[in-house]
Amino acid sequence: MMRSLYTASTGMHAQQLNVDTLAHNIANVNTTGYKRQRVEFQDLLYQTIKRPTVSDELIEPVGVSVGLGVRPSAIDIMTGQGNLQPTGNPLDVAISGGNAYFRVYGPGDQELYTRDGSFKLDAEGNLVTSGGNLVAGVDALEAGAYDILVEKDGRVTYKVSGSDEIQEAGQLELVTFMNPSGLEKLGGNLYRATDTAGEAVDWDPEADSTITLESGYLESSNVQIVEEMVGLITAQRAYEINSKVVQSVDEMLQTTTNLRR
Repeated sequence: MMRSLYTASTGMHAQQLNVDTLAHNIANVNTTGYKRQRVEFQDLLYQTIKRPTVSDELIEPVGVSVGLGVRPSAIDIMTGQGNLQPTGNPLDVAISGGNAYFRVYGPGDQELYTRDGSFKLDAEGNLVTSGGNLVAGVDALEAGAYDILVEKDGRVTYKVSGSDEIQEAGQLELVTFMNPSGLEKLGGNLYRATDTAGEAVDWDPEADSTITLESGYLESSNVQIVEEMVGLITAQRAYEINSKVVQSVDEMLQTTTNLRR
């Protein structure tokens, strides 16, 4: 009977993590480039009471094994494309198609990655993220730059006062990973490469036409509120039914302790 208490408790712990993850998804519904997360579960060890037996004297094709509950095995990242929202700001850049990431440099020239293309210009004309991280591949723009444009292949062009000649500041660097779910989440819309994510492969716009950049757009979160609400209801009911199991076992134990009265 005590086995049921521990088994139900694993279900409550698992569903609590599930609710936490769903809450995180819902909280980031308006976060640029956010990718929804999904909890995956695995059943725990089984206690074998009787094994299946096949012999000349006895045939028992089915044994008796009692499961010991559930555990969260992973929190996967759903890398589906989010909707592209027009902003009218030429420094806003969305990645259309593919699981590519912008390469940026954090403190100490640490190489980081992001899907958030809401770029800005700092006081020195450098292209940076909202958090001040330097965007890789683009040189500082000259003073008085205007008509800034990011081409579909990532080239950044602009004009300067007193000249109609188009200047080129460089090209945004995009990378892809074999396993983007293996990237380390740092917060601030930033990721860091890990061994499980694989090597960062530089995007070649001439060789890979499945990925394009859209200037004047931002990629919204791929969270679907209706799906998250349905998942939240399911997780809540699963948590509730596991708590009912705990209550039922407690009542059974109470009945057992009162047998001698």
